[in-house]
Amino acid sequence: MASASVKWIGGKQFIGVDSTRHSVVISTPDEGIGMKPSELLLVALASCTAVDVVEILAKKRTPLEALEISASAEQEADPPWTFRKIHLTYRLKGAGLTEKNVAQAIALSEEKYCSVAATLRGKAEITYSYELLA
Repeated sequence: MASASVKWIGGKQFIGVDSTRHSVVISTPDEGIGMKPSELLLVALASCTAVDVVEILAKKRTPLEALEISASAEQEADPPWTFRKIHLTYRLKGAGLTEKNVAQAIALSEEKYCSVAATLRGKAEITYSYELLA
């Protein structure tokens, strides 16, 4: 079972701790430290799919040299400011990478394996693009 906790440390700052005791600082933008909770959700989505893509490409014997995923999102104008659209841009580098393998790995992650994407799907439109770096 997944678990996490959040502890208030003062002002508008918090520490989030996961089940493996790893932590992240969370805050509002005016605190000057920590991640915004809503953007932490984007990090969760990008990192969830990153793990999948790395594993899928390794199984296809096309290891990566580099992977970076940028997430951009549109939110509703009024509270609770839910995400309407999220776009992920994958930048990948690796000697054996092909358009076909990369597209398949991303699609498998987005449509089958990434629990964060599955949770958000239906609430926010998730799109993606990718580029292979030389």
